[in-house]
Amino acid sequence: MNNCNSNSSAKDFYLIGFPALQDFQIPLFLVFLLFFLLILIVNIIIIAVVVVDQTLHKPMYFFLANLSALDILVTTTTLPKMLAMFLVNAKTISFHVCFLQMYCFHGLAVTESLLLVVMSYDRYEAICNPLHYPVKMTKRVNIQLAACAWITALLIPIPVVFQTSQLTFGETATVYHCFCDHLAVVQAACSDFSASFQTFLGFSIAMTVSVVPLMLVTLSYVHIIISILKINSKVGRSKAFSTCTSHLIVVGTYYSSIALAYISYRTDVPIDIHVMTNVILAILTPLVNPLIYTLRNKEVKCAVKKILKIFPPSTKL
Repeated sequence: MNNCNSNSSAKDFYLIGFPALQDFQIPLFLVFLLFFLLILIVNIIIIAVVVVDQTLHKPMYFFLANLSALDILVTTTTLPKMLAMFLVNAKTISFHVCFLQMYCFHGLAVTESLLLVVMSYDRYEAICNPLHYPVKMTKRVNIQLAACAWITALLIPIPVVFQTSQLTFGETATVYHCFCDHLAVVQAACSDFSASFQTFLGFSIAMTVSVVPLMLVTLSYVHIIISILKINSKVGRSKAFSTCTSHLIVVGTYYSSIALAYISYRTDVPIDIHVMTNVILAILTPLVNPLIYTLRNKEVKCAVKKILKIFPPSTKL
């Protein structure tokens, strides 16, 4: 479908989705609709309990609310178009909307990695410098840290997305993906040399914004573990570890999905597997993050129960 002999620039992109699953559009729609609703519901609940419950007005939960808001934005960037594609075969996406989706998806992905760094720094201050924690992690500082993560992450993809938009495409270019992922769009370009350079550039930036935050998170937790091991009380050590467990599981889930996507990118696998690994990256962490914090954090569980009691099930008269 790519017409690279055309002198006109691309007007639309045609999203293939999963090439091997074209006969299973309705089951795919139902599965991803379920994921979409779950992600919205559980993340909205997290934000609601953090805002409403006074006991959760702490730095850790402020950053958790940011993470939930981010997960909602990531999901709404990709899943609605995917659902339309599966349900009514709406596979065409305009040039400008495609690059807007690409920018939002990759910018929000970088935001998550930086927010995880900020959250690990918060745990570092809470455990390694408990006496200075209330002074260092003030409301103003929390807002500044979150704002820096959001703004920095949303600036990083701009050059790559802009340069990719300058590539030559056919009037309707075929994208072998469920949404406008950078690599998939680059592969739809007409120029092999320019596309190869953009692929290398995008991969290099993706590795940088993944590895550097991971190193910072790892460094924070090395100091945290050393501080915890110095605590004499077994109960104290257990409590300190429990405050970090949820965040560590979230970090592990996030970077595992990234590693899966990178492995599929670097190896010769069927296109459906490559697409699926990227889709998993888009929906796994938004779905798992709130569940982890809800199931493993006593304060959050108590707050959720309080919220649910406000809306008791109706009883028969």
